Amino acid sequence: MEIKVFATVFATVFLAELGDKTQLATLLFAAEGKASTWTVFAAASLALTACAGLGVIAGSMIGDQINARYLQYVAGAGFIVIGTLTLYTAK
Repeated sequence: MEIKVFATVFATVFLAELGDKTQLATLLFAAEGKASTWTVFAAASLALTACAGLGVIAGSMIGDQINARYLQYVAGAGFIVIGTLTLYTAK
């Protein structure tokens, strides 16, 4: 295992997910008390793992066809557009 890549991916995803709507939704499910916290944890963990798996599969397929640098440009531009729209629509 490449520890540097592992640490970079872990830190990036962890910080990106911290406080996002997925975490808040999980917090609300756990707070409701209708299900065991272990059930909520297991379901949320499985869902995030499945989404990460889809991302890895899509990334490896797209990465075989398109240069990674161009993907970074597209992703960066997408984040800028989303950020700009968010700021524009904020009241």
